[in-house]
Amino acid sequence: MTAWLRVLVPGPLTTIQDGGRRGWLRFGVPGSGALDPCALAAANLLVGNAGDAGALELTLAGGTFAAEGALRIALCGADMDLTIDGAPAARDRSHTLAPGAVVSIGTARSGARAYLAAGGGFAVPPAFGSVATHLRSGIGGFGGRALRTGDVLPVTGPVPSGPELRLAEAPPPLPPRVRVVLGPQDDYFTPTALALLSESAFTITAQSDRMGYRLAGPALEHAKGFNIVSDGIAPGSIQVPGSGQPIILLADRQTTGGYPKIATAISADLPALGRMRPGDTVRFEPVTIEAAAAARRALLDWFEALPRHIVRVGPDTERLLSANLISGVTDGSAT
Repeated sequence: MTAWLRVLVPGPLTTIQDGGRRGWLRFGVPGSGALDPCALAAANLLVGNAGDAGALELTLAGGTFAAEGALRIALCGADMDLTIDGAPAARDRSHTLAPGAVVSIGTARSGARAYLAAGGGFAVPPAFGSVATHLRSGIGGFGGRALRTGDVLPVTGPVPSGPELRLAEAPPPLPPRVRVVLGPQDDYFTPTALALLSESAFTITAQSDRMGYRLAGPALEHAKGFNIVSDGIAPGSIQVPGSGQPIILLADRQTTGGYPKIATAISADLPALGRMRPGDTVRFEPVTIEAAAAARRALLDWFEALPRHIVRVGPDTERLLSANLISGVTDGSAT
């Protein structure tokens, strides 16, 4: 252990999240993990970590942190101002902090979540194979809870060697509509409800969190009642309780549920959903399973290509020399 990150101001909701825990849903343990895995991966790769390593997920606003020991950090995701010792610093690139440096992260102008990664990762004990925080059960992360003023997070390993890095390729943009596959209980809804799902705009309400987004819009009418025998909840499941107002279930969702699910957001659009915030408008576009699989392959291709879009900060001397920018020399006597 060589360094720590001390929390001076934690922000409204800051937790440790990683790529999520796998293989435990059948035991009732939610997967949790970053709501925007694209930004998580970028921040981690910029500081030399694996893309799914644990980092701080900052929600709607950042916070203030002090380096106790030398650290390398990177901030990716929502548009939040970053300063180091009061001086503006760029997002989407790594920064090496001297001991005592103070990092401040502002309120998100757009987007909902940003990720602050530290080289070497945070040395917190995993729960069920992951350091992702699940707030309702109090597992993972830093004591299973959001960070508080005075918390001190240990960082594993020394500052990564080599130059600082920047991200040269933006994450996939928000789709104009969230793509969904109908079902598995779309037969529990009237034809009018199915039409409204694809034709209407819904608003993410303030009663939303990492478990799910509660939406406000036209009521989706049930055809067979609103209770089913509880079955599994997939990430992106859109369940509709008796109110007729849909709920998109996310990383901290329950593992089973007894409301019918009119559709499921495709996995390729879940990172984009994670960037949305209360007040944003959501529109849905039903697609085929084949189209969903193709979109998933495209997202995986982006993740696979991401390391090639992490480049050195500053001029690339070898590239400039190879470009033959100087065609000749003169002693200055010619006019």
